[in-house]
Amino acid sequence: MPKGKVAIANKSFKMLFKRLYATTVSTRLSSALKNTDLIKTNAFVNGAWIKSSQGKSFPVTDPGAVSGSGSVGANPDSDPHLATVQSMEAQDYNDAIKYAESSFNEFKHTSGRYRSNLLYKLYELMHENKEDLATMITLENGKPYADALGEVTYAASFFQWFAEEAPRVSGEIIPSANSSNRIFAMKQPIGVCGILTPWNFPLAMITRKLGAAIAAGCTTVIKPASETPLSALSLAYLTELAGFPKGVVNVLASDDAATVGKLISENPIIKKVSFTGSTNVGKLLMKQSSSTLKKLSFELGGNAPFIVFEDADLDKAVAGAIASKFRSSGQTCICANRLFVHESIYDEFSRKFVEKLKRDVVLGHGLKEGVTHGPVIHDRSMLKVRSHIEDASEKGAKILLGGNKRPDLGENFHELTVLGDVTPDMLIFQEETFGPVAPLIKFSSDEEVINMANDTRVGLAGYFYSTNVSRVFKVAEAIEVGMLGVNTGAISEAALPFGGVQESGFGREGSKFGVDDYLVIKGVVLGDIV
Repeated sequence: MPKGKVAIANKSFKMLFKRLYATTVSTRLSSALKNTDLIKTNAFVNGAWIKSSQGKSFPVTDPGAVSGSGSVGANPDSDPHLATVQSMEAQDYNDAIKYAESSFNEFKHTSGRYRSNLLYKLYELMHENKEDLATMITLENGKPYADALGEVTYAASFFQWFAEEAPRVSGEIIPSANSSNRIFAMKQPIGVCGILTPWNFPLAMITRKLGAAIAAGCTTVIKPASETPLSALSLAYLTELAGFPKGVVNVLASDDAATVGKLISENPIIKKVSFTGSTNVGKLLMKQSSSTLKKLSFELGGNAPFIVFEDADLDKAVAGAIASKFRSSGQTCICANRLFVHESIYDEFSRKFVEKLKRDVVLGHGLKEGVTHGPVIHDRSMLKVRSHIEDASEKGAKILLGGNKRPDLGENFHELTVLGDVTPDMLIFQEETFGPVAPLIKFSSDEEVINMANDTRVGLAGYFYSTNVSRVFKVAEAIEVGMLGVNTGAISEAALPFGGVQESGFGREGSKFGVDDYLVIKGVVLGDIV
């Protein structure tokens, strides 16, 4: 072909590519990032970016991008569309699982030091791109940019942590009762792992699981939440840059969570499933996984108590309660859901709590400067917030702050709300709100508040404030949860064994225990030693 025609053909191809890209990714998203290579809308399978075998896709939207009345917090961009992402089908997931199995047969033989280097590289790449990753999280999740940047740092820390754990995965020699035998306990990677994650921490929920899986020598098939797939796909791109072997990390988005969850749970090649989400879905996945007796680790729903005893430092308790309850507008799995305050300090705590919220909170779109709190994720979350407020109000609770939707900011915005005189018969006491509503409940004795705190079938996290050392030990031992914050409202870090008890699930993520859920122990008896 003549050079002129080649140039014209190349130009036409580039124009076609740009038009196609424009229909897939909004200008608003691409212009918000410095490194647009992070924006991916196809699935990442066996080292390649592929489309859905059935040609299906779904939109990803900004929960805060609905035009308001022009007030301080309103988002000036009224178009919520961010991107159109490929919705992968059952055949696509089955193919990815087979690729992951083939890759595992080689990856399991790599050294811990090799896997450590991969994780360190991924840690560095996340930090190099942290501003863009945070912007992407804010756009698809709605949380303020400062919170999103904190999540990126937190998410990256798991790669650093497990990079340090990978070379230290080792077994034991156990003395035998027979003097001519030796017993070895060998730790080996379990195999291909299915990872299912929620929308509220679109990066951290993946890295906490993926880091441990890689450290152990496992390969993975990851399904991110359909609300927030862009962050997960950008992470897949970084694994590609970091030099991960093909098939070790596979990320496939889909808007059919039920079908994919069942497929991953029942596929015999998958040897372990890690899921973060609701208790009801966890129970269903456990039932489906029983057909192949998979190893499971579940981080499920919570109903965290936050207790303020009469000897607490009130100012610190108020700050801790706000940080715990209203982080990400109350949409975290470990946020305080029931705030118990001793009757002798109830009025003073309530006043300081409300005053600090009035003084410090700025509600609005997460990318606007000065905004501290963003929207709820979608209309279903809004409906639950409204139902809890209305039920509590009808049963005698007092609205001390907020209580209303903020349509001037957008349809997913709701005021941070404080309810006083809440009682155990109200829905907000019994159910996890997952929204910006803080219920205050009076108590009169240690025994009473311990009983109320434990009056739930879930037990993920809990918090309490007290300066009495004896009480600290007594209450810490009595509260039935997997994690406790004592005189702090912030407990999450890579070193923490993260997980719950009862119907909040089982297994631990992070910490030195995090790798164990991705390993199996093989007992070897060596005989005839003279």
